[in-house]
Amino acid sequence: MTTTSTHREVANRGLLVVSVMLATLMQALDTTIANVALPNMQGTLSATQDQISWVLTSYIVAAAIATPATGWLASIMGRRRLLLIAIAGFTLASVLCGLASSIGAMVAFRLLQGLFGASLVPLSQSTLLDVYPREKHGAAMALWGMGVMVGPILGPPLGGWLTDSWSWHWVFLINVPIGALALFGVATSLPTDDTRTSRFDWRGFAFLALGIGALQLFLDRGEQQDWFGSVEIQVEAALAFLGFYLYWVHWKLSARPFLDLGLFADRNFLASNLFIFVLGVVLFATMALLPPFLQNLMNYPVVTTGLLLAPRGVGTLIAMMLVGRLLARGVDARLLAGVGMLLTAFSLYQMMHFSLDVPERLIVLTGVVQGLGLGLVFVPISTVAYSTLPMAARTEAAGIFSLTRNIGSSVGISIVMTLLSRNTQVNHAELAARLTPFGDNAAQLAALTHGSASGLAALNGEVTRQASAIAFLNDFWLMMVMTVAAIPLLLLLRPVRHGVAPSVVADH
Repeated sequence: MTTTSTHREVANRGLLVVSVMLATLMQALDTTIANVALPNMQGTLSATQDQISWVLTSYIVAAAIATPATGWLASIMGRRRLLLIAIAGFTLASVLCGLASSIGAMVAFRLLQGLFGASLVPLSQSTLLDVYPREKHGAAMALWGMGVMVGPILGPPLGGWLTDSWSWHWVFLINVPIGALALFGVATSLPTDDTRTSRFDWRGFAFLALGIGALQLFLDRGEQQDWFGSVEIQVEAALAFLGFYLYWVHWKLSARPFLDLGLFADRNFLASNLFIFVLGVVLFATMALLPPFLQNLMNYPVVTTGLLLAPRGVGTLIAMMLVGRLLARGVDARLLAGVGMLLTAFSLYQMMHFSLDVPERLIVLTGVVQGLGLGLVFVPISTVAYSTLPMAARTEAAGIFSLTRNIGSSVGISIVMTLLSRNTQVNHAELAARLTPFGDNAAQLAALTHGSASGLAALNGEVTRQASAIAFLNDFWLMMVMTVAAIPLLLLLRPVRHGVAPSVVADH
């Protein structure tokens, strides 16, 4: 068995770390920062509700399709060149988005932004893994995770503040200084790496792109189109299944497939992907639920909502600063991840008992606890995922890892939003059925409505509000159950042994 060095030396590692963290933060921010600006964009761009939703959908689908290509592009272009192109392209696309004057142009530029941004997260992760020795991978993943985890959390409050204080254009233009600093830092600190000639597997890419693209459209548009009651959703589901099935057959028969599914034969990598899928569901579903809960049901303004959610990011930062040091001292990654899952489940348990007059202190406290839990899970899992893989496979593996997290986030948001809509209707019917003008309720109902149509409308609005609140709490309960159910997956992970390099597989 051949061994090799577990890392590569660079002249200015500190500058490189800051630069790739900025690139990661920039991409992670854009997954959520535009959400709160959509109503303002809709008016300016004269778009319908269905058209404005494509501002988010186009970015998600483009990024999902392009992410698996990261490994191949890095092998033929070199990681340094690809990272520079990705940062420059993403920054330029952000400028174009900020200057867009029509909905067609905005969707096209968001598509471009997604294509360039797809490589940023996996390239940043694999670069940090390569420049740190194996015993410091926990610290490296803690640094990288700050951008990946904190970005989506800070996106909504930052987007709300920029939209209220300036305009929605700055939601995109804020990427210009971040991108410029990241570009300069990478250009001056990351050395040129080796490249190799490799034939592009167009057939495999087409099959995988079809499956991923159709799946993302299915998940993103399902709730709007009434799921399988819509021909569009039926077609997208069929195409997603066909694309993934054809790629699996192609992978079995091809000597040099586009994406090596054989990486999942590594137990640590497989279990880590299952974990990151669940983490994607919990993190992004929670971030999708809390803003409408606070704004629509509790009548908080956008800026106040952002301030209440911001401490979640503080909890994540604290956890990541601690967990990197604990991993470096030999604390078992499985133990840290287990504690993180329990903290996350506890925070969701607290959230499923929220009422419509829940104190701000409790909202902040549960956010901090959940941030701590997610941080304690994310770093150990990101470290263990690559612990038994060779260096040559890291970029391709990082692409798969990022794709799994993104699909988890799409699945989570899709599930909770569908359940929220349907449970609100069911709860409304159940509550309304108990409000009858007969029997013991007659006097109370008359007092509430004052016997007028406006009184009945106000009562119906309150019933809808309470029904929606119950639906939100049901979603929090579901995510708590998912989190607890994922804890046994820790038994699949093997402990990380520092100083032992995995065997090197031949480049292919």
